Amino acid sequence: MNTEAKYPSERILFIINPVSGTGHQEKRQEKIEEVIEKYLDKSRFSHQVVNTEEKGQASRLARHAVLEGVSIVVAVGGDGTVNEVGQSLVNTTTALAIIPTGSGNGLARHLGLPMQFRRAIEVINHGNRKKIDTATLNGSLFVNVAGVGFDAHVARKFDQTSKRGFFSYFHIATSSYKLYKPKKYTITIDGQTIQRRALLISFANSSQFGNQATIAPHASVDDGFIDVCIMRKIPFWKLTLLAPLVFLKKTDRIPDLEIFRAKEVIVNRKKGRYIHLDGDPGKERRTISVVVHPLSLQIIVP
Repeated sequence: MNTEAKYPSERILFIINPVSGTGHQEKRQEKIEEVIEKYLDKSRFSHQVVNTEEKGQASRLARHAVLEGVSIVVAVGGDGTVNEVGQSLVNTTTALAIIPTGSGNGLARHLGLPMQFRRAIEVINHGNRKKIDTATLNGSLFVNVAGVGFDAHVARKFDQTSKRGFFSYFHIATSSYKLYKPKKYTITIDGQTIQRRALLISFANSSQFGNQATIAPHASVDDGFIDVCIMRKIPFWKLTLLAPLVFLKKTDRIPDLEIFRAKEVIVNRKKGRYIHLDGDPGKERRTISVVVHPLSLQIIVP
């Protein structure tokens, strides 16, 4: 008779951002922890749950987990939390997993990850790993979408409001659109230089911003390229007519949107302005350099 005790073979860390997304945060946090405790495969994993209290903490926790030999770090939050955790897992054997609780969940939706907590845990239990590309903007990592121009302007305003969710983001975007003036950019895409006056320039590793709002319908996270999306400003009335194409994954049919595939992009603008990395706003100097890092991050997928 075999009396040898069976112990979990893998360590897993759940990093919960308690302020991501919408809804009653305390109840939702309790629900996540209940689901983890109930449905995580304890025969495979020994687990720890940590709640973040400040910006940047998720990255520090993930970095420590790598040093400790943790097999999987789970980002429980939105694209910003995924970004923080992913920063510390690039080019390591520790995999990123996602339980989406953010306002948009762009990368999770692109990858076909379930939005329901229990089903997200089931994906983690199966442990199917995939290598995906990441990219950097002036050395700062992004995994989903980064950008300059109008989307960065909206990201900054959204970050400053206490109201979260799609409708808050939509209100900010629509109320800001008419007053926002397009900027002049000199853009070098894999050595070829063009000039554009653009509403926005998005650097898309995945296909969407979040909430199924697509910017680059043919983008792939494992092809070694980003999709450079350059949008001209169009009249607001025309924008409302074209909006359905964004949610039907047909933005490549919008005549005012150009999409280029690239491994490296350099953008020059008149002065330093705001940017966003996976929805989180920041400010950068006049010249922006975007570089793809192929298959640099392991991630758990369905």
